[in-house]
Amino acid sequence: MDEFCAEATGRDDLDRDLAHGPRDTDEVTVVVCPDGPLLVRGPARIVDTEGRPVERRRATVALCRCGKTGIAPYCDGAHKARSRSGVPRQDVRP
Repeated sequence: MDEFCAEATGRDDLDRDLAHGPRDTDEVTVVVCPDGPLLVRGPARIVDTEGRPVERRRATVALCRCGKTGIAPYCDGAHKARSRSGVPRQDVRP
C-alpha cells in the first residue's frame, strides 16, 4: 500500500494530470495512505462545507487528513513531519 501511495502522489503522475486534466472514467477509487492523505482517483466531485465545488485540476488528488495543510482540502505533505498518532516520524518503528 505504501508503494501505491508514493507512486500515486509522485511528480510525474501529478504533472501528467495537470497537462491532460481529469481522465474520463466512471470509476472512483479512494486509497487510505498510512499516516498520509486520502488519494482520490477518478471523477469524484469534491465540495466544501457549504456544498460549493472545489476546483480540481488533476485526475488523482490527495485529500489532507492531518489538518496541517496550507492548501486545504488538498495535502501539501505536512503530515510527513508527524505521524497521525502525534509521534515524530523518525521515532516510529515498523
